[in-house]
Amino acid sequence: MRHNSPIICLVTVLAAVALMAVLDVPVARAQDATSITAESPVLTLELKGGGEGVQGMDSALKIVLLMTVLSLAPAFLILLTSFTRIVIVLGFLRQAIGANQAPNNQIIIGLALFLTIVVMSPVMHEMNDDALQPFLTEQIDQGEAFQRIQIPLKQFMLGQVREKDVALFLDLTDTVAPDTPEELPMLVVIPAFVLSELKTAFQMGFVLFIPFLIIDMVVASVLMSMGMMMLPPVLISLPFKILLFVLVDGWFLVVKSLVQAFQ
Repeated sequence: MRHNSPIICLVTVLAAVALMAVLDVPVARAQDATSITAESPVLTLELKGGGEGVQGMDSALKIVLLMTVLSLAPAFLILLTSFTRIVIVLGFLRQAIGANQAPNNQIIIGLALFLTIVVMSPVMHEMNDDALQPFLTEQIDQGEAFQRIQIPLKQFMLGQVREKDVALFLDLTDTVAPDTPEELPMLVVIPAFVLSELKTAFQMGFVLFIPFLIIDMVVASVLMSMGMMMLPPVLISLPFKILLFVLVDGWFLVVKSLVQAFQ
């Protein structure tokens, strides 16, 4: 059965990269997983390696892998995609406007998730076509599939990462710098990518704060000049900030900037 859904592909390949590329955990091939004898009705699971040719996974091993995917998928969705930057910027935007509960966390996370799918769609399709589908149809084995999965994902992350962040984690992991960026290990690329995303998200958040901060300062100055010191400036400035954000079509501009920043 072919899984062409972008969400299924994203969850599967990200957890696979985490299992094989980051942790470097070998996955053995499964052959003749269950054997039931007349003398002993006990079900046994055999995981054998070293065989030649393309072989599929045993159904029990697939269940184990699926459980691992479901448990690790949320963490690696945050670490290996554009989700981190998007959700931080949207959180800063809500705080800059001053509406603490509008939109609520569920809407922000949901919007960040779908924007992540939009940004990661080309990467997901490439991983699905080059690695996931050939593996599911038993054209390639696990090792080659995980190697193919890393290529488009690493290219995406290297397009956003800073050189100083890569150098930092090369030093922390005592890794010799390779000749080309494509040869960098995922153990270095992933934390460097996350660190770069945090810096970029905070920079964008600072830029978003500036116009709303100006409105707060103007309103506070007017209230102080009128002698209305007991009236909270936020209570007066909030409608003006919302009006400004609506007039400039703020949501359109923010979403457009977030998505285009990855292209």
